[in-house]
Amino acid sequence: MNRIQQAFQSKQNLLNIYFTAGYPSLHDTLPLAKAITEAGADILEIGMPFSDPLADGPVIQGSSTVALQNGMSLPVLFEQLQGLRAALPEVPVLLMGYLNPVMQFGMEKFLAQAAAVGVDGLILPDLPLDEYQELYQPLFEQHGIRPVFLITPQTSEARIRRLDGLTDAFLYLVSGPGTTGGTTPTDTQAQQAYFERIAALSLRNPRLIGFGIASKAAYEQACRYADGAIIGSALIQALQDTDDAPAAAARFVRSIKA
Repeated sequence: MNRIQQAFQSKQNLLNIYFTAGYPSLHDTLPLAKAITEAGADILEIGMPFSDPLADGPVIQGSSTVALQNGMSLPVLFEQLQGLRAALPEVPVLLMGYLNPVMQFGMEKFLAQAAAVGVDGLILPDLPLDEYQELYQPLFEQHGIRPVFLITPQTSEARIRRLDGLTDAFLYLVSGPGTTGGTTPTDTQAQQAYFERIAALSLRNPRLIGFGIASKAAYEQACRYADGAIIGSALIQALQDTDDAPAAAARFVRSIKA
């Protein structure tokens, strides 16, 4: 059983916290990872900064811009994560990013290095599903890296079931239209119907709800319809204009889980 499965079997209402590698300072990655998990996060999602992220709103885009200016890159990130498992032996760790930098790095090399430092899963929102199955699924399986796929309110039942059959991690339920950190008012009834529709499918994988989850109340609401929630932009905002990023991150996570 992998670390992701163990987390879902041993806990309820999981909190997945996203942060951008290399933000606010280049060497904050591992200190932030430790502070966030010690404060109560159940899963870590480390963002690999990219100049043209399709799913990220302005907050995470801004953090990626700063991280890239700081000198963050995939080789730097893998070097920083050498001490990951010594510091966090049991916490599931995901990398989240986009296909272009991974392809430039080399998919097989990327998966091998991710596995070597103890990464459990990978979220690539722009990886075509057919391409994953035809070209990359054997490599993911060879290196023990679990793909995490996104589901939106527009995703058909047939595609949802296909995605559910291609992973043994979890499914990422995008809460509504727009990018991460969105503030557009949502149709609460439509959103509830969407969550209930997914729950009624009796999928084999657990589900986490993300996009627009920014408070304890929103986290608790998400937990009513899924196995937990994903928070990213709100954490990044908590790191802005702080002299102690790990302490600020820990305070934010405690404010959600307390």
